[in-house]
Amino acid sequence: MVKIYVIDTNVLIQAPDALNCFEDNHIVLPLAVLEELDGLKKAEGETGASARSVIRHLEQLRQKGDLLAGVSLEGGGQLRVEKNYREEALPEEFSDKAADNRILKVCMGLQRECPEQVILVTKDMVMRLKAQMLGVQAQDFAKEQVLEQENQYSGRGEYYAPEELFRDFKKKGIKIEEIYGVTPEGERYIPRLEENQFVILKADQSPKKTHLGRVENGILRKLEYRKSAPYGITPRNAGQYFLQEALMQPAEKAPLVIAKGMAGTSKTFYSLAVGLEKLLNHPTGEYRRILICRPNAQFDDEIGFLPGDEQEKISPLLRPIMDNLEQLIDSNEAERYKDERALQGKIEEIFARGLIQAEALNFIRGRSIVKTYLIIDEAQNTTPNQIKGIVTRAGKGTKIILLGDPNQIDRPFLDERTNGLSYAAEHMKGSPLCWQITLSAEECERSPLATDAVKRL
Repeated sequence: MVKIYVIDTNVLIQAPDALNCFEDNHIVLPLAVLEELDGLKKAEGETGASARSVIRHLEQLRQKGDLLAGVSLEGGGQLRVEKNYREEALPEEFSDKAADNRILKVCMGLQRECPEQVILVTKDMVMRLKAQMLGVQAQDFAKEQVLEQENQYSGRGEYYAPEELFRDFKKKGIKIEEIYGVTPEGERYIPRLEENQFVILKADQSPKKTHLGRVENGILRKLEYRKSAPYGITPRNAGQYFLQEALMQPAEKAPLVIAKGMAGTSKTFYSLAVGLEKLLNHPTGEYRRILICRPNAQFDDEIGFLPGDEQEKISPLLRPIMDNLEQLIDSNEAERYKDERALQGKIEEIFARGLIQAEALNFIRGRSIVKTYLIIDEAQNTTPNQIKGIVTRAGKGTKIILLGDPNQIDRPFLDERTNGLSYAAEHMKGSPLCWQITLSAEECERSPLATDAVKRL
């Protein structure tokens, strides 16, 4: 049965190609949506770019026919603009001037006059609540949603191997069909292992014996960088060994690394340590610089209103990066903060030499980034469209590291299933060019209090 989908503005801003995602159904754009797009087309960053992209698409459709009567879409279905139903009655508590309420009027009018099922599609949870109050069916935009967080790909697993194969693991590796898992009920099963998946391997006769490995071309192999200590940092748990392995690999072999985990699991700290190792301690010539972006919501929405130049605007948002650098630049905990000025001078020298640069996310658009160690911190605050823009900016020799915690999202209209970090993790699963690891709460190394808080709060 054909359905009528009424599309809210926020869906188009987050996913400019959303109009092509509703198959053979009818799409209705209320006039209020066009007005909001017009108001956003000059906005800075991702918001303005998305608005302009949608407007260009609508102009192409306008040239094909009358948008008020309806225009056929390439992927099937039909799109039309709805300017009527301004007189539709709303409860007196609902303001007639609010754009959201004008969109709801269109939904109510269509629902009253059309035999087809009418569904409002919006990223705004309050809008969905208001729709329910008015008897209008509403849903989130589902195309960009991934699995519930507990079912998302973690990039790791814990499995068993026969004792005789386990003994020769470091020399020969083990074929993945020889590895098995055990259910809580004690039954064996053959796991489906993805390319580059990390494994804690146990001997089936001696479960306390373990090896750490990674899947490559159907073989579970030992870690290449297990004994490394980038910038003097050594792993403290399995998750950090896996993260170190992914980060230390050259960009040609591992151009994309995705690391998810709670606060205190050393994602940013370890990423900086490996970058400094490659640029300062043992320069390999792999990278020209470390480029850091921390895409908080303010980068797209409010950076233009902050005082100063670009670096001054983003420096408060990059303070967590500075905290990590302080620990890396001076590893002597007892002496580190005795001379704050000297410590700050060392960090400023690194930035002055251009070894580390920091930029706002919206300045990456349209660039080709070459031979760069690119860290996107707090990547859970990106949209899927932004993540696509970031990854497709990778030029020759660039390594992109996406870091974040899907439970700590600050941006409106994003959640643990629709943020760019989770989206990239699910869609890049199995790619030979993508290495992933999710660090567990038990692998928090910030402090005893931080570890306890992660478990309790």
